[in-house]
Formats: sequence, C-alpha cells, structure tokens
Amino acid sequence: MHEILTLQFGHRANHLATHFWNSQESYFTYDDIQTLSPVDHDIHFRPGIGPHGEETFTPRTLIYDLKGGFGGLRKWGGLYDQQQLDDGQGVERAKDVWDGKVVLQTDPQISQSDYQKSLEDGVSNPRNLSPETVRYWSDFNRVFYHPRSINQFNDYELGSTLMPFEKWENGDELFTSMDRDADLLDRDVRPWAEECDQMQGIQIFTGGDDAWGGFASTYVERLRDEYGKMPIWAWGIEEEHGKGQRAKQLLRTVNTARTIYEMSSHASLYVPLSLPTGLLPEYVHLNRNSRWHVSALLSIAVESLTLPSRLRPDIQKRGRLGDIEAALNVNGNQRIAQLQCSILNPESEPCEVVDDRARNDDRAPSVMNRTTVEGDGVYATASYLNMNLSAGDIPSSLSLASQYRASDHTFGAVECTRGRLEAMEKKEADEDEFADTRKRRRFAGLPVTERYQSSLVFPLLDSFPAILTLSPNPTAVAVHTSLSTTTRISSRIKALQKVVSRIANLDERESLSNSLGDIGEAYEEGWESGSGEDSDD
Repeated sequence: MHEILTLQFGHRANHLATHFWNSQESYFTYDDIQTLSPVDHDIHFRPGIGPHGEETFTPRTLIYDLKGGFGGLRKWGGLYDQQQLDDGQGVERAKDVWDGKVVLQTDPQISQSDYQKSLEDGVSNPRNLSPETVRYWSDFNRVFYHPRSINQFNDYELGSTLMPFEKWENGDELFTSMDRDADLLDRDVRPWAEECDQMQGIQIFTGGDDAWGGFASTYVERLRDEYGKMPIWAWGIEEEHGKGQRAKQLLRTVNTARTIYEMSSHASLYVPLSLPTGLLPEYVHLNRNSRWHVSALLSIAVESLTLPSRLRPDIQKRGRLGDIEAALNVNGNQRIAQLQCSILNPESEPCEVVDDRARNDDRAPSVMNRTTVEGDGVYATASYLNMNLSAGDIPSSLSLASQYRASDHTFGAVECTRGRLEAMEKKEADEDEFADTRKRRRFAGLPVTERYQSSLVFPLLDSFPAILTLSPNPTAVAVHTSLSTTTRISSRIKALQKVVSRIANLDERESLSNSLGDIGEAYEEGWESGSGEDSDD
C-alpha cells in the first residue's frame, strides 16, 4: 500500500503535524453518496480494533513531546480505554511490591480546551479557538491517536527556565539516554513498520534550531542504519529570524548548522521551514507570536507538496517520496531543498495547464518566469510564488524577485498545483521519449521539473485559524507549491558557516565549518553563471 510512517519531535513540530492530521481526516468519505476521495487513506492511517470490538482508523504516527507538552490530550482518547490504569489499581499494584504506606501523588491535570469539549459533545465551535486560548497543539486537534503514538519525556518540562530544552547537545544526549534504557527503534518504530505491506518512506516533523534538532538528527542516524535506502524526509521548523535576544539567536544559528550538517548526511531530504521575515502577501494576516497561526501557514505548503505521495493512482497521478526526491537530488549530494508556495482563491483564480511539447525552452524554472519547463514537455502557467518558507535569514517581501539573483540556478524542482484546473487536451505521447528528454536535460546540466496536479483543494477547517482573506469566509483554497534545489541554498549554508566559524565551541568549530563548506559546494558544483557581462568589445 506504500505506507508512510510519520515521526513528530517537539511542540512546534506537533503544532504543524496537528494541522496536517486534521486535513487528512477531512478527506474521509463515509457513505456511498459522497464522491470517492482521491486520497488513499491507507498511506497515513492504520486500521485497528477498539476495546469493544469496533473498527478504528488512527494516524500512522509517533508523537514525542516533553512533560506538559500534550496539554489536555488523553492518551487513550475515546477509542482505547485503559480501566486498569485508574488511581485505585495503581495503588493496589504498588502494594504488591511495598509493605509500607502508599501515597499516590499526581501532577495537576491540564484541562481540555473548550474546542475539544465541544467536539466531544458533537458540535465543534471555532469561536472557542484564538491565539489566546490555544496553548497546546492538542487544543485544536480533531483526530484520535493510537495509544502507542504518544511518547512523553519526563526528563525535561515544556517551558522550563531551570532546565530549558534549547541546546542541540541536550537533544542528542536525551536520545542516547532513552535509547540506552530501551531501544527506541525496537520499542517505537518497529511495531509500526512491521504493520506496513510496502512502506514507501518515513516523514519527520521536528524543530530544527533547538534541542529537538539534536534528538531528531541522532534518531535519523539510527533509522538510516536500520532501514538502509528507505526515503527519510525531515521538515525542520525554525524560529523566525531576528526573534528574541541576540544570545538566543546565535544559539539557534549554531543549532541550525549542526542539524543541517547531520541531516544532510543521513536524511534523504531535509527541508528547513520558517516564517518569512518581513512583509507577507496581502492576503495573509497572522499573529507571528502564535504557534497555531504560524504552523497553519506552513502546513498549507507542506501538506500540498506531499499530496501526490498519498493520491490514489487510479484517480490522479501519484508521486512517491522516492520519486520526488530523485527529481531534486540531481547530483547525488543535494539533500537540502527549499519550499515556496502561493495561495489562490479556488473560485476566481484557476491554474492553467497547457500542452506545448513542441516548444524548445531550456530556461530554468524561476519565480521570474511564469512559464516553467517540465520534464515530460508539459508547460504550466503557474501562479506567482510569493512566499519562500525556507528563506531562513533572507528577508521576505510581497515579491520574491528581489531574493533571487539572475545567476541563481535550479538543479531540480517538484511542483504541485491543487485547485480548479483549466487544461488543454493532452496528446498521446511516447513515455520513453519523455524519459530520454529528461536524461538529456540532466546530462546537459539543465533543470528538470516534475509536476503534479490535483483538483483537490486545501480545506480550511474550523480548527484552522482565519489567517487568509482571499474571500469572505473561505472554506478552501487553491495552492501552488514548489520544492527545489538551487544555488540559493549555498548562500544560506555559507552564511551559517560564517557564524559558526566565529561562535561555535572550539572543539567543533573547525570541523563543523569545513563540513558546511562541503555541503555548500554541492549547490555550486558544475554550474558557472558567468559575470553576466558581454565579452564582446
């Protein structure tokens, strides 16, 4: 079934993943009257049997967070009751090993959000959700999780000032300690992987500039040892550049550098994610201090870009994780990509796809060109990509044009357009001919863009914040996303290298700086942009 196993590391990652799972749940159809969903739910959900014999369908995911990070989420939900874990039985179990007096102490339980209570009553009430009321990712969660999905670490507490979970090495040490006590892959991953018929890959949501980056990096290293050539995607969420005290910013920069270095060695694809600095498109209005808001915007692009990996192949073109990363990693060592997107009103702004295989255009896909070149010869008049969600420390504006030099080169790109499509009738073509075209373009150092399209719009659920003003009370939006490997990535790696060479610990400064330099060269090798000046006199 080409299943995908998801791993979620940390509070920021769980905010993003919660939006992701809410979207997946909305694609379910429950009767014969509704149109069959183009999404294959078996990719991300697993069937099971509840305690009373009822069928269940829960996300195929592992969720890790610190003590206090799960909010009011009940581990056993409403699907799997564990009566034996009530207070009374806990005391009786303790008496079996202790003859003295037993006093049971429990931490104060975090109450459920009003939104969660309304869901349990069968009526969701979005008015109960706001940046002020959403404190935990579970506050706006709409799905039930399997008990094996929930993993809480008690070594650190969410928001602690005495033992903050901030340094990269804290995460590395936490994984090493937990893995020594109980092999995490055997305990957590293997039961899920063995349920899969033919797993297509693993996707990871994690913090990229904090201790979770260290935890995830060490985890991915173990996954790579265990699963060999399995596609492993990691989405590394970073704090907005320039936010917080300077000391904190420098710490996050070093954490980011270490995460990128480790991930580029073991993950098959790593995508940094952050809110663009500066102006956002005029249709986006969000609270930058709200994780609920920021993660919602990021989730639109992430969920849309990965949509092809879970489409039913008999309804729409499917692109497995391995297929997508192959289009990006052109030279074999380009495992870092950047994510861009644009959001449209699905009712008024269709995406026009035209068939023009006779055209001979070797221009690289670029935000400066509205027409992009596909590997199979199909061209798309795409929407203007006006948000770079992997910019890091690159300022953003309403236009991305100022962020890109004319000399920027694209090695590979994958685009996904979802929404109302206006397409010309496609001609029958020889697939072998298109495969040869792709090979010729790659051999010549020209970019190849793999393009996917779906009529399935992105749903704006009642758990999704009202951050988009494309139309009054929108219920869905069209999205155009692009994931690409470009020479622009080298610029960011060099910027990180410059900072690391000055402030990283002495015992790792030189090696980390040199490693970043090697990573950056992968996005320059074989491409000479020239000076841009005419040599003729």
